[in-house]
Amino acid sequence: QAQLVESGGGLVQAGGSLRLSCAASGRTFSTWAMGWFRQAPGKEREFVAAINRGGESTYYADSVNGRFTISRDSAKNTVYLQMNNLKPADAAIYYCAASVSAFWSTLYVSQKDYNYWGQGTQVTVSS
Repeated sequence: QAQLVESGGGLVQAGGSLRLSCAASGRTFSTWAMGWFRQAPGKEREFVAAINRGGESTYYADSVNGRFTISRDSAKNTVYLQMNNLKPADAAIYYCAASVSAFWSTLYVSQKDYNYWGQGTQVTVSS
């Protein structure tokens, strides 16, 4: 069983940066594909970024491509989301998710492919 705890959210001005962290429990973190999703008020949760088990493959939503970077540190059981040039449209609750049955090279963009979710961290961007 996996437990995920996000941190690093907060209030930032447009154009600023934040780095989100997701600390995972479990000795098999290196076998999990990981993802970040977000949910803004009144909207459905949407895909943001994904990374495969080995960390060499990543994929981003068009809306964040070129501004956000997902990475992982298996020694620390942590996945990160570096967010640069933030826009008011990026304001949301950000969730990390784990897919514990992932193949090595696979990454996932659909919520249904993830087994475990964190509680979320709030990101607010002022204009």
